[in-house]
Amino acid sequence: MTAGGARRGNTRFVVAGLFVAFVLAGFVSGYASSHPDGLEKVAEEKGFLGQADDHAFANWPLADYAVSGIGNERLAGGVAGVIGVSIAFVVGGLLVFGAVRLRSRGPGRASAPTGDRGPDDPGPGGPGGVGTDAAGAGAAPAA
Repeated sequence: MTAGGARRGNTRFVVAGLFVAFVLAGFVSGYASSHPDGLEKVAEEKGFLGQADDHAFANWPLADYAVSGIGNERLAGGVAGVIGVSIAFVVGGLLVFGAVRLRSRGPGRASAPTGDRGPDDPGPGGPGGVGTDAAGAGAAPAA
């Protein structure tokens, strides 16, 4: 597979993954159970649910898995899901981009040789590469 083909395959994979994530976050999440999660249920059963305090982000627009200000609960949850997937994709993409850049600059990383070779010049060693004699026949590499 060529480098262009691999890139095209990776792009298709990422786009397909994003599509699935957006569909799940935007549409399917609206059909999730409205019953309390396990932690809330246990706190309710044990009688200490009322002692819980709101967290520091309780008044933020995406608190409680919904966008505040949208009256329709399913729509508010779907929009929050799409926003969350978008934020996660951007942050993840920036981390991967940064890691790839750091890796390409890392210590001990050999850089590509520069020179005057053209597309038809095979480089050192002549037409057969390193380890061939002048006629291109397979002489053993020098020890």
